[in-house]
Order: sequence, then structure tokens, then C-alpha cells
Amino acid sequence: MARTATPAAPRLLRAALLLLLLVAAGRRAAGAPVVTELRCHCLQTVQGIHFKNIQNVEVTAPGPHCGQTEVIATLKNGQEACLNPEAPLVKKIVDKMLNKGSSS
Repeated sequence: MARTATPAAPRLLRAALLLLLLVAAGRRAAGAPVVTELRCHCLQTVQGIHFKNIQNVEVTAPGPHCGQTEVIATLKNGQEACLNPEAPLVKKIVDKMLNKGSSS
């Protein structure tokens, strides 16, 4: 007499394999550092924006996520703009914002 597979056997096998994959993925991720982005945020930059439109400036140094300095301006209307860190106007804006933050 030949033994036939029950319909529950393939589902049980799939569930066991899924559980095994989840456990393996969880163990691998347990020691991994949390990184939000692994690429540069600024793909295109502008030469400058009028200072009165800027609410905040964030300067990100080069690192493993991106090999270049990034200057991201948050505008008063909530938008973000990537500024060219080498542009003379941008250097003045960054200096002005840093001095504004240290004087208050």
C-alpha cells in the first residue's frame, strides 16, 4: 500500500522554512548598526538661496554613506534644498548661520 501525502504536509514544510529564514535573518541583524541611508542625500545642488528664506542649515561631513560634504538648507516654507558647499555664497550662509547659533 502506497502512502499518500496529506494536504497539510506542504503547508507545514513551508511554515517551517519560513520560520527558519526569519530566525536566521533576526540573528544576522541583531549585531548590525542601524543606518538610515547608505547614499548621498544631495544628488543635485544649487549655488545659493537668499538668506532670508532659510530657517536652518545642516552640514554633513563626508563619511561611509557619502564621500562629499553636504549642505542642506531647510527653508521657511518647509522645503529642503541642497546647496553647493564650494559656492562662495553658500560658505557665507553657513558662516552666518553658525555665528547666529553661537551668539544666542
